[in-house]
Amino acid sequence: MNSSNMPPHPNAPLTRRVNWPMATVLTAIALVRPVFSIVGLDDRLGKPATPLVLTAAISLAWILIAGLSRVREPVLTLIAAGVGYGLAAIVLSAILSPILTGRLQGPLANPIAIVPVIGVNALWGGVCGACALGLQRMRGVRP
Repeated sequence: MNSSNMPPHPNAPLTRRVNWPMATVLTAIALVRPVFSIVGLDDRLGKPATPLVLTAAISLAWILIAGLSRVREPVLTLIAAGVGYGLAAIVLSAILSPILTGRLQGPLANPIAIVPVIGVNALWGGVCGACALGLQRMRGVRP
């Protein structure tokens, strides 16, 4: 193994232990949820069922993708995906709400909401990451 493909040391900084390509893909998958809302599919398909079903489907996808992979730190990677999703949703809201509604809406319109949005999504990623870790252990990928 050369230094570029060696696994990070357990005491390496958290940013080196996250699988960033996977976290980015998982963040993109989660953006399906706000896209459904933006294009009005939530309303057409029915609320609150559609957002709940989408959240469950995204969670299952995250767990299966990370759990069936050999990613070394699924919990950290999925926390990063959750934070990435929270940040992306904030940015999407800031860009699209003035275009679609004529005024800024979402967390940037109420900055006190930024920390809870990121925190809740990090927690969501952590729970999914723990499930993915459990799946890896069931598969014998982890000791």
